[in-house]
Order: sequence, then structure tokens, then C-alpha cells
Amino acid sequence: MVKKFWSWYKENLLLNQAIVAVLFGWQILHLFWLTTHVVAEKFLGYPFFNPSESYQFLLIIADYFEIPALISGTLLYFYALKEGSVKKNLTFILLINSQWLHLFWITDEFVIDSFGHRESTILPFWLAWVAIFIDYLELPVIYDTMRSTLKKLLKKA
Repeated sequence: MVKKFWSWYKENLLLNQAIVAVLFGWQILHLFWLTTHVVAEKFLGYPFFNPSESYQFLLIIADYFEIPALISGTLLYFYALKEGSVKKNLTFILLINSQWLHLFWITDEFVIDSFGHRESTILPFWLAWVAIFIDYLELPVIYDTMRSTLKKLLKKA
């Protein structure tokens, strides 16, 4: 059954890679909000960007896409272990899966709470910066999957 799955995966590699790129691409919305709203407000005392209701809806969608992005991205780089650089692919698997800590240990709500918007958190303030750092660990994976997918699509066209 596992061999059958990987055989199917290989036959549909470009589609699978494009799905990963699109799912991780949604995370750019989240990182934009994190940088321009949360981080900017902490450093400058005011946010550069206050999301509208429709943008908040897109942020919620991006958050829901993160779990399928992590799973599909992990599969992509596990497959790539057989085909390419072990060091690069293991690094990306590690970066992708560090996001689980962010999702289940330190949430965005905790980040906002820690920066003084609400008083409900009991965790130390410095963990908010850990959560932000973990979130940015997706950037190399986002870049790699988008670059590689576009390169393959252009080559195919």
C-alpha cells in the first residue's frame, strides 16, 4: 500500500507540489498580518495594518490551510529525500514540522495577549517572540516550493 501511494505521488508530483505551494502561499497573508500588525505595534507603538473584516476572514482561512500545508509539505520533502539533497530536505522537514509547536503550544492569541492587548495569558512574555520566530521558519519552505513549482510549470509549458 505504501509503495502504491509513493508510485501515485511520483506520477502526480507536479500537482502535489503545486498544492503544497498554494497551501503554503496562503501563509504569506498570515505572516504579513503578523509583521505589520503584531510586530509593528510592539516596536512602534502602533500597527501599520489593521485588518478589515474581510481580511480577518482571509486570515482565518489561511490558518485553516496551515495544517494541510504542513502535512502535504512534509510528504513532498519526504518524497524529495529519495530524489535530492538529504541535508536540504531534512532541514525543510524540520522547519515545516516546527510549526506544530506554534499551532498547539503558542497560538496567535497568546502572541496578542503577550503584547498587552488582553490580560488572559499566564505564559512568559518572551515566548511570544518564540512563537513569532517559529512562524517565520515557514519562509524558506514557501520560497522553495513556489520557486520549484513555477520553474517546473514554466518548463512544462
